[in-house]
Amino acid sequence: MNLPIHEHKYAVKTVVVPAAGLGTRFLPATKTVPKELLPVVDTPGIELIAEEASALGATRLAIITAPKKQGVLAHFDPYVELEETLEQRGKTEQLNKVRRAPELISAVPVVQQRPLGLGHAVGLAEEVLDEDEDVVAVMLPDDLVLPMGVMEKMADVRAQYGGSVLCAFDVPRDEVSNYGVFDIADTDRDDVKKVLGMVEKPAPQDAPSTFIASGRYLLDRAIFTAIKQIGVGTGGEIQLTDAIQWLIDQGHPVHIVVHEGKRHDLGNPGGYIRACVEFGLNHPTYGPGLRRYLTALLQEQPDGGL
Repeated sequence: MNLPIHEHKYAVKTVVVPAAGLGTRFLPATKTVPKELLPVVDTPGIELIAEEASALGATRLAIITAPKKQGVLAHFDPYVELEETLEQRGKTEQLNKVRRAPELISAVPVVQQRPLGLGHAVGLAEEVLDEDEDVVAVMLPDDLVLPMGVMEKMADVRAQYGGSVLCAFDVPRDEVSNYGVFDIADTDRDDVKKVLGMVEKPAPQDAPSTFIASGRYLLDRAIFTAIKQIGVGTGGEIQLTDAIQWLIDQGHPVHIVVHEGKRHDLGNPGGYIRACVEFGLNHPTYGPGLRRYLTALLQEQPDGGL
């Protein structure tokens, strides 16, 4: 399905999902299973991204993948034999779950031959865009941003201010050294700041603000020009933050939406466990029993010892 851009609710047709990483922090599990397919309760992380992209009105999920990492794309293919079996056995609930991902959005592969950075990965996606697309969304599958809906807010901000819009969280100053931090100026909205620059992992006393970057971007198509203009950056890679800084230096408007919510880092086991616990507690089937179990476990082991 390739609708013209004016038929997309927020004028966003394509969401880019960088998923070429090896998932080394989850080894040995990710030796054979891509980390993007690890389930948060019973839904793979990549399907949560697809759900968020679909809610934005996007119709294309451009998944950046490695040459030998095709399992993520397969999740969006119909599985006819399984569907027929489930239908014959009257397992309607399971059948609907299996069909859900292919029905959410159309997934297309973009192969990154070598891991040359997030900026390089995003730049590769230009080949799948249509001529009428002047904006592209980027969602990092490691970042689960809750509650969902921040991308729609970002689209509204872009409609008001133009340019590119990023998602940010306000964190305690003693935590900023773990993140990219925005140098900002106020706007006429409390939840929107103008971006003057970015500083990667500064010392707390040197941080220009306490607003940190998270894995949601709404980027003007000019980002592809920026990626081509910048050189190799930190770590010998093409960095997306460098491309965004290039846009700022060229006078391109860049803003952040300060999201009042939370994020889970699905890219490391600690964050993944927290996400599973939260989603499990909120699950209509598993939640009540899990809550009772955790309550009893904490009473038995108040100091966390096993």
